[in-house]
Amino acid sequence: MQGLGKVNSKQQGFSLVEVMISLALGLVISSAVVQILISNSMTGELNRAMASTQESGRFIVSRMRYELLMVGLYNALDPHLNDSVDIVEEESFVRNHPIPIPGDFSNRTTLGSEQGGDGASDTLVLSLQATKDCRGFSLGYAMDEAFFVVNEYFVDQGKLKCRGFDGRVLRGQKAAAGHNGHAAYTILDNVLSFQVTYGMADPLSNDGETLPIRYIDASGLSDAFNAKQQVVSLRMAIVVKGEGNINLDRKLTFKLLNEDLLTAPDEGLYKVFETTITFRNMRNFVRGGV
Repeated sequence: MQGLGKVNSKQQGFSLVEVMISLALGLVISSAVVQILISNSMTGELNRAMASTQESGRFIVSRMRYELLMVGLYNALDPHLNDSVDIVEEESFVRNHPIPIPGDFSNRTTLGSEQGGDGASDTLVLSLQATKDCRGFSLGYAMDEAFFVVNEYFVDQGKLKCRGFDGRVLRGQKAAAGHNGHAAYTILDNVLSFQVTYGMADPLSNDGETLPIRYIDASGLSDAFNAKQQVVSLRMAIVVKGEGNINLDRKLTFKLLNEDLLTAPDEGLYKVFETTITFRNMRNFVRGGV
């Protein structure tokens, strides 16, 4: 019993200093782990935001390029073209109004490409022969039947939307049918700005040259058309916001086409996508001197 007592008397606990040092080391390690977790979370959020902006940008550029390449298309010899109106006269109208402006149509006279005021997003309207409008509607025509389509693109409450029209209805040549309610469909969310400029060719002064001699915004289209210039290309710029609650250390600033500097409304992640699209149908039309 005496021996056991001697063993127990030698057992000691941690001193107060040792306990405090252990707690301090634990706090340091815990803090480091928390910082790593926070950093990983922020990196994940940033990567998701960047991925979402890239995906949105590639999608909208691809879609708009596909649709804009067809601007001014009209083939009077197409067997699928509905010929219930004078297609020779209609072809002339489409060729000379590939980018309609307000006043071009007897119905819905305000419809047309417009420059957004004070840095606001632009409105883009285009004409072409197609079997469906930008929403996928045939507007009362038979399946695979081609007709005069007018598509409108604009930004409303941070969403890029499109709206399709039957050009013959707009010109007062027939009554509306099918999905002619002109409801706008959203094609892209989280859009800060949508800007467009138009490449103008002057065949009268350049022997039928089809290269653009200048780029103008929609406010100059009327004067350019009166001077017999024609639209042969388009430059488009769009600013898309990434998804998530990413906060950068400052608000980003952008220079879009011929616009003044644009500053983002918050510290979120934004990215600019720009592209130039040539209107092949219009270049061939101008080149032919029609």
